[in-house]
Amino acid sequence: MERTEVIIIGAGLAGLCCARRLAESGVRFTLLEASDAPGGRIRTDLVDGFRLDRGFQVLLTAYPEARRVLDYEALDLKPFYSGSLVRVGSQWLRMADPWHHPLDALRSFAHPVGSAWDKIQAGLLSLQRTVGCGAPTGPRGESTLAFLQRRFSPSMLERFFRPFMAGVLLDRDLGADRRWFDSLYRLFATGQTAVPALGMEEIPRQLAAALPRGSLRLQTRVASLLADTRQVRLAGGATLQARAVVLATDATAALALASSLVPPMAFREVRAWWWAARAPSHPDPILFLNGTGTGPINNAAWLSTVSRAYAPPGQALLNVTTLPGAPGWDDPAAVRRQLRDWFGPISDDWRLLREDWIRQALPVPAQLQPRFEGRPARLAPGLFLAGDHHATPSINGAMLSGRRAAEAVLQEFAATPQTGELW
Repeated sequence: MERTEVIIIGAGLAGLCCARRLAESGVRFTLLEASDAPGGRIRTDLVDGFRLDRGFQVLLTAYPEARRVLDYEALDLKPFYSGSLVRVGSQWLRMADPWHHPLDALRSFAHPVGSAWDKIQAGLLSLQRTVGCGAPTGPRGESTLAFLQRRFSPSMLERFFRPFMAGVLLDRDLGADRRWFDSLYRLFATGQTAVPALGMEEIPRQLAAALPRGSLRLQTRVASLLADTRQVRLAGGATLQARAVVLATDATAALALASSLVPPMAFREVRAWWWAARAPSHPDPILFLNGTGTGPINNAAWLSTVSRAYAPPGQALLNVTTLPGAPGWDDPAAVRRQLRDWFGPISDDWRLLREDWIRQALPVPAQLQPRFEGRPARLAPGLFLAGDHHATPSINGAMLSGRRAAEAVLQEFAATPQTGELW
């Protein structure tokens, strides 16, 4: 039987950040990952020379844990335009962040996406979040939708906030706790939305590259966990034992391994469609929003205008996001019809590269009850839990939960001196 100090199951962002913190403290660990690469839900696949992330994924550069851990310069981050193009009727109307693009924001005052007062209110909301004032008000547990209904007109809500926040929350009902909306709005106001030049998988690759050699084992599936003795049985029959085990898998896998300690969980799902074209319909790295409320598409973006490396030379890459409940959200023909309505006959030549149906995209409880400092990581003596489902449903939440799990392990080790019996 192989022994180590800590076994981490799952090399997503939570597991990688847990491993990183343990390595900093000189603790010996083994990081087990069932797939062929680290990253969990954050993967980038090469398809016909295009870089396809597993869904529309972005990094908010203001994430505090990401800023603390990641080397942004090495990732070569490419930012989106701070604003969006909103489809209203048969035209695209630009909505700009007034603190990043003041002239564009001024020009948008006449656009029929909300009133001038709505736009002033949106700007003030960004300012309040930027300077850290304007604490949340309203009923405890208020939803994002209820807050926006109190503050903005129906036009502003339906044409801008609903499609924009639905793309973030993957929920057109906007049922997430208003505190999570406040946190996200602050992040959008104080930083940029970006992707690494070579795709989102560069984030876990950077984290994995810093780990001790041989500590990460890929294509190593865990069959069962004996929590009482901290024994992990692998699919191949081998058994590992440790002083502590960290479950850093997705919530479903964690439930399967420790059903008596991990609650079942509901998830938001989403479909991502990747289209190849000869050229983008628009030159700016900007988000397209469905302000009409009709058709399957919620939002779209030309990733190749954000980073040229997402597409081969002379070609362009479009991502389209559809959400459950929208008519035709799972129908390629319906998506193509809306693309033609939006961009014209030129879209007839666009080629569908891949469709991703991501059934467990975001954990619902973490939206309804966000834990900004994370939930307690310790489930039982020697057993710990990490993941965005245990904090906030985000890259930052996953990274933070991983670090906090490692710190909980270190705290338990300090309180429980090691004996010679196990080792």
